[in-house]
Amino acid sequence: MPSPRTALITAYRDLIRDRYDYDKLKNRPDLPSGFSREKVDAFRDYFLTYIYPDPARRAELDAAFVTLDSFVRQPDKLLRILRDSAALVFKFGRHLPKVLASGMNALRSFRAASAFEEKLIENAVALNLPEPYNTQDVNRLIGMLSPAEINDFVDSSVKLFETLHDRKLVKKIIAMIGALLEKMRKKPEVYSPDEIRGLEIGYETIAKGDALFETLMAEEQRELLVLVEQLEREKLAEIFG
Repeated sequence: MPSPRTALITAYRDLIRDRYDYDKLKNRPDLPSGFSREKVDAFRDYFLTYIYPDPARRAELDAAFVTLDSFVRQPDKLLRILRDSAALVFKFGRHLPKVLASGMNALRSFRAASAFEEKLIENAVALNLPEPYNTQDVNRLIGMLSPAEINDFVDSSVKLFETLHDRKLVKKIIAMIGALLEKMRKKPEVYSPDEIRGLEIGYETIAKGDALFETLMAEEQRELLVLVEQLEREKLAEIFG
């Protein structure tokens, strides 16, 4: 029998897979006109790989997530590394702290999904809900959260896509995190493998999202932002009646 954590992660991934199923979206008027099955599947798979990873990958990344959280909470630690890089200071100048803050906000959005799932797991344990969980079970657990918790989660998800939509900013963020990683890898006596891995996860998540947005026209990108938020809001309206 799976643990509550494994059961919840599996059930929530099934919910996301169903929500972003092309056959359910294809007749929506707000689906971007250029969104073929291939594009919808690509974004759905991005969610399932980087935002809502499977239990095996989640367990593998737990230690890295802890260090990623520490970077998000204490960005000054990363800023000190950046200020030691003459190339980055020259490239970004006085905008360096702003680019770092935007990067940390993107990583915070990425981590919001796992924090959301943790709250659902706590609710499942409190209810002593038997595994495995189905869609009705997950909706029940979501319904136990406060409106503020729900809105924070949706807002975080939208912010990640807003960052990816800012094409100039996201390129700067990727360059910045890449430079951070390069400097950290050169100092293994200072930075642990988990610290490096945590930032690698953030880098990969943003870089892969950036690559997906590169396949879209500017108007499609804007339409995608609207669609993602609308799908999330509709599901919550359904749950809360």
